[in-house]
Amino acid sequence: MEINYDSLIRQAFDAREKAYVPYSGFMVGAALLTREGKVYTGCNIENAAYTPTNCAERTAFFKAVSEGERGFAAIAVVGGMKGTAEGGFPYTFPCGVCRQVMAEFCGEDFVIAVAKSPADYKLFMLKDLLPEAFGPGDLAK
Repeated sequence: MEINYDSLIRQAFDAREKAYVPYSGFMVGAALLTREGKVYTGCNIENAAYTPTNCAERTAFFKAVSEGERGFAAIAVVGGMKGTAEGGFPYTFPCGVCRQVMAEFCGEDFVIAVAKSPADYKLFMLKDLLPEAFGPGDLAK
């Protein structure tokens, strides 16, 4: 499958605008591409108790999985402080918990795109961002 990273990153930027971040002000958006070409978006959703906060990546994954999706090709992740103009964004990487969720549902060839803009992005394979991941195969049967 050929991936249109420009489109995927733009959808992540659109999702970022829906972030609920009254505490940190750090807005994150994600756009998750299934192997069939469907996109599920997510934003980060903060909570005053902090622990119940949910990352954009997990929001996108949980939406997709709850709709029956199980095959994923790539995810685009964008983030930055509220009010940041395009081009001023940092590369925002998935946290460890999000990487572990990705390992649950994706193969080593799953692509993670982190972007400052649709024209300025880097691509990583899940296996490179989470080497030696713990997965279903590690559980005793």
